[in-house]
Formats: sequence, structure tokens, C-alpha cells
Amino acid sequence: MGEIFQIPPEKTPQHVAIIMDGNGRWALSRGKPRLAGHRAGTENLRRIIRASVEFGVRYLTIYAFSTENWGRPPAEVKGLMHIFENVIDQELEELHEEGVQLRHIGRLEKLTPKLHKKVLEAIDLTKDNSRLVLNIAFNYGGRDEIVYAVQNMLRDGVSAEEVNIDLINQYLFTVGSPDPDLIIRTSGELRTSNFLIWQSAYSEWYITPTFWPDFDREEYAKALKTYAERDRRYGGVSDEHYG
Repeated sequence: MGEIFQIPPEKTPQHVAIIMDGNGRWALSRGKPRLAGHRAGTENLRRIIRASVEFGVRYLTIYAFSTENWGRPPAEVKGLMHIFENVIDQELEELHEEGVQLRHIGRLEKLTPKLHKKVLEAIDLTKDNSRLVLNIAFNYGGRDEIVYAVQNMLRDGVSAEEVNIDLINQYLFTVGSPDPDLIIRTSGELRTSNFLIWQSAYSEWYITPTFWPDFDREEYAKALKTYAERDRRYGGVSDEHYG
């Protein structure tokens, strides 16, 4: 189970988003094919979902497959789709029983009809759950999300004078979820990778060199403790800077 998690609720991020990076390098460092790393990453996701519930996180957003990932070798893309489908088949009932609400952010158009149907069924089955909201960013890109929002605003006849931050939020894939308080990126890369670029305006970032399959409960707790020690000012200054 690991050490007892001791962070006051008011210091715990309500919404954590994770760029689950390093699966391929994890596998290659062990002489395994890249898909073995993706499978190990999926196994780890189970642990992080449970830890999120334990730690009091209410929203968890995971970057599972970006709009740019279609450029990977066809065999890897096909394998990732198969893994995603298996996760729904094997994990859905347990997630539902544990009170996890599944949401999809991104576009479903490129998915196979079979996978598309399964995603919609999973969303419908869990829609009334409230213990943890799990946003799965699959076929998602931050720029594509903004383009999609603008296109829909134009279709709805929104005038320039009506456009503001709150209205744009209503047209994003993440509508209904608060902006992420903390974004974690594993494997040590220092870039946003087109992830939640609108929503992350004032998110705190935590970068760890640990590859995603090795990012366990203790690593997660370390990230949350680091977040709890930060002073979030949202562009202002803290009281200690006055006087």
C-alpha cells in the first residue's frame, strides 16, 4: 500500500492531467518491442486511477493518443487501438463499480465503428458516477480542439462581440471539467506536446525523468506533495511580497 498520504484536502489538486510518456523507451531499455511498453503503461494506469481516488483527486485527464500519433508506424497505431479496445472490454465493469465516470476528449471520427461504439457505450454506462471523472484524451490535440471550437461557434452564428473566455470554454472538449491544477509529464521531456494548451494557462507542471510504466503510487504522491508546497498566484503576487 505504501506510506500514508498526508496532504490537506485544500492543498490537493482537484484536477490532475498526465502526459504518459516513455512507454517505448521503457520497453527498448529492456529489449522488448514498443507495444510491450504500451501494455505496461496501461497496467500502470490502473494503479494511478486507484491512487487518484485514494488521494482525493476528483478529475484525472490522461493523454492516451494525440492527433499527431497517427504518424507512427501503422503496426504500432493498430496495436494501440487494440490495447484501447481491450482496456474497455477488461476494465469497464470494475471502473464502473468503483464509481469512475469515463469521458472522452478529442474526435471519435477516425476510430473504427466498433471502437467508436464501445467508447460511447462506456461513457453512457458511467455517466452518473461521481467518485472520479476520468477524461481520456484519445485522438486529441490542443490546436485541433481550438479549431473545432471556433468552427462550432461559427456554425452556431456566434458574433465577435459574444466571444469571451467563458463562451470558448463551453465549446471545448473539456466542457464540464475544471482547468487542470497540475500537469505531470513523465520521461523528462520539457514540452507541452499540444496537450490542453488552452486549459493549462495557469496549471502547475511537474516533470519527472521516470518512464510512465514506472510512475507508481509513491512517485505520484511525490508529485502531489511538490504541488502542495507551491504558491499559486495566477499572475498576481502573494501577500508575503507586500509590506
